[in-house]
Amino acid sequence: MHDLSPWSMFLNADLFVKAVMTTLALASLVTWTVFLAKSYELRRARRAVEGALERVASARSLNEARMELGDDLGVVARLIQAAAREWNFSGEAVKDLQERAASHFAEIAKDEAAQARRGTGVLATVGAIAPFVGLLGTVWGIMNSFIGISKAQTTNLAVVAPGIAEALLATAIGLVAAIPAVVFYNAASRAAKTYLESVQRASGVTARLLSRDLDRAYFPYGVKNPPNVRLAGE
Repeated sequence: MHDLSPWSMFLNADLFVKAVMTTLALASLVTWTVFLAKSYELRRARRAVEGALERVASARSLNEARMELGDDLGVVARLIQAAAREWNFSGEAVKDLQERAASHFAEIAKDEAAQARRGTGVLATVGAIAPFVGLLGTVWGIMNSFIGISKAQTTNLAVVAPGIAEALLATAIGLVAAIPAVVFYNAASRAAKTYLESVQRASGVTARLLSRDLDRAYFPYGVKNPPNVRLAGE
């Protein structure tokens, strides 16, 4: 009698099939690790942005917003710094100041998008190729089973079944690795999208603060000095 438990089938499998199943098991472990780490990272980042937005909700200028944030170096603070620096560099050339600041905001948002999506490619890769890797192990195992049948010169099911079961185990492990990877990739993509929406909201808030400061500073005879915004680290 053959022991057809998963562990026993793994131990009795061909060396190549063992390598396939081990690779898939490691891929599954990496999938869970990446998903848990990315979920924590995105949740923490989103809460940081939302917390910063709450703190600057009552601010009437870039300077007040910077003071509310204190030594915070998060994405909201970086947006405010970008707006203040562009005003400092522009001097009295304020005609297209808001457009230039918006380009800085877009660059910051692009950086945040790259950071938010970093690592999710592993989930997509595992979800896409794990079933095929498992199928490769199954095909190899079934080939060996047929070779064994030919050598034994028997079609007795008791002789054939264990080898085929061991081969099919590779496909099962491939699916076990792939299905969570696809689910986790979709979940991580949604979390990244939610976070980036918060970053876009922060960009909008900063743009409105810059617009208010610009309107207050404008006079028929010129423009006042740019707001004295204290930048973090300066």
